[in-house]
Amino acid sequence: MLNNRIGIASGFATSQKEDSLVNTYRLLEDVEEDDIYTGDGTVDYLGNAANRRTTGNWKACSYILGAEFSERLAYCGMSSNLVLYLKNNLNEHSVTASKNMANWSGTCYAMPLIGAFLADRYLGRYGMIATFSIIYAMFDDADEIEKKHKGSMFNWFYFLVSSASLISHSVLVWIQVNVGWGIGYGIATGAMVIAVIWFFSGTILYRNQTPGSSPLTRLCRVLVASLKKRNLQVPSDESVLYKNADAETTSTRSRKLDHTDSLRFFDKAAVEVESDLIEGSINTWSLCTVTEVEELKALIRLLPLWATGIIFSMMYVQTGIFFVLQGSTMDTRVGKSGFEFPPASVNIFDSISCMFWVLVYEKIIVPLARKFTGQRYGLKQLQRIGTGLFISIISMICAGILEFLRLELVRRHNYYELDHVPMSIFWQIPQYFIMGCAEVFSQIGQMEFFYDQSPDSMRSIGAAISLSTTALGCYLSSFLVTVVTKFSTRNGDVGWITDNLNYGRLHYFFGLLAILGTINLGVFILVSRWYTYKRPIKPLD
Repeated sequence: MLNNRIGIASGFATSQKEDSLVNTYRLLEDVEEDDIYTGDGTVDYLGNAANRRTTGNWKACSYILGAEFSERLAYCGMSSNLVLYLKNNLNEHSVTASKNMANWSGTCYAMPLIGAFLADRYLGRYGMIATFSIIYAMFDDADEIEKKHKGSMFNWFYFLVSSASLISHSVLVWIQVNVGWGIGYGIATGAMVIAVIWFFSGTILYRNQTPGSSPLTRLCRVLVASLKKRNLQVPSDESVLYKNADAETTSTRSRKLDHTDSLRFFDKAAVEVESDLIEGSINTWSLCTVTEVEELKALIRLLPLWATGIIFSMMYVQTGIFFVLQGSTMDTRVGKSGFEFPPASVNIFDSISCMFWVLVYEKIIVPLARKFTGQRYGLKQLQRIGTGLFISIISMICAGILEFLRLELVRRHNYYELDHVPMSIFWQIPQYFIMGCAEVFSQIGQMEFFYDQSPDSMRSIGAAISLSTTALGCYLSSFLVTVVTKFSTRNGDVGWITDNLNYGRLHYFFGLLAILGTINLGVFILVSRWYTYKRPIKPLD
């Protein structure tokens, strides 16, 4: 039938042309077959190359977003009111309650460090259920069409997280205060169970990175190898450095990284010498590939910027600690209705702010900035983070000013023993709303930055590094409270942070945070000028 059609259309047909046409069709079919698979090395739940049409994208996204929504509902349901539970129900002092709250939150965010190691080394597919699993499930970095959606995905992900936080800070907090703490925490626990079940329900749709060699082991090998060869001269011709293709793709199950000229000391690990061979085999603790060396360089370049995120997290965590304690001393009544607004529920304005600014950033700021900068995401990631750091300082200043005015009211009218000073709790809205804006710029920018700049094989580590800033920020908050308490009470004074905040000087603490944030912003600007974004990476052959 095909021969007849060709003959009619062309007036002649030869077997040679027929064979050529058939071969052409076969070639096109082969190209189409190859095109349906991802180019970033991801696989499906059976271990086969991931099919773009049947895995990832928004189908997989719905499961992960749903799981993350429930997880955030659970976490915020437990954390939002915890500091008041510790103080009022367990009779802890303000200092003790704030430190315990910070340490608990820090530990929650530190756990992904362990999960990231297991995910990159052993579990691989979806063993680590963490924020960045959403990227593995949805996007192929080797596909330009899918890659364009990545920046938006971080924004919409945070929008959904903020929605869950909004429900927790309103509904669950009200249940805890007015119905029972056990019921409130029980609902939060149930939400976590739903999150786990929903996550695993989408298994067949996920794109997974297969387990490879331990990323921490590879980093250690580069360090050891470069120290062993510390007296060697790095050749000026980078092409002579060790680039065993099989070793690179097998050990890192990722795409190759180009050589960079920075941190050249570690290039010594990729310089070949005779002693690298032991009984005909390469000693991997003496000779490493260029990709392995560049992985270490990439992480080292991230560390200074990572450190600046710790101070921001220390400031942000105050929304669940001292913002709440401050609100508990204010008038919580809503008009003359008799309804009392729980202090922890004011946090909903942080969530509302996040949702509002995500929309503004996505629909207005990005398109507008793109016209001036030419950047795909509007602002560069570091520009976005720096903007958030600046805005967070304003939030601390607002909190400090409000506390100063509250204490002035206490002093003027002798309200020291009054549980609720006649100043509406809704005066806290500006500091919450401003901090929500800072989150959208800094937190989302940081998530996107660490994802983009981490090597393929260390994306889980990159995710955990990003989350670790929050963990360390919580621990630093606890440490700072300890230092401030010892300093402010050394001469027999009542101190900055007291059980009855009407006798305290909490505005000094907020002022200190603003000062530390300003110093941190200065350091961030200097480090950002030094940082060079990594080059585009080569796809797997």
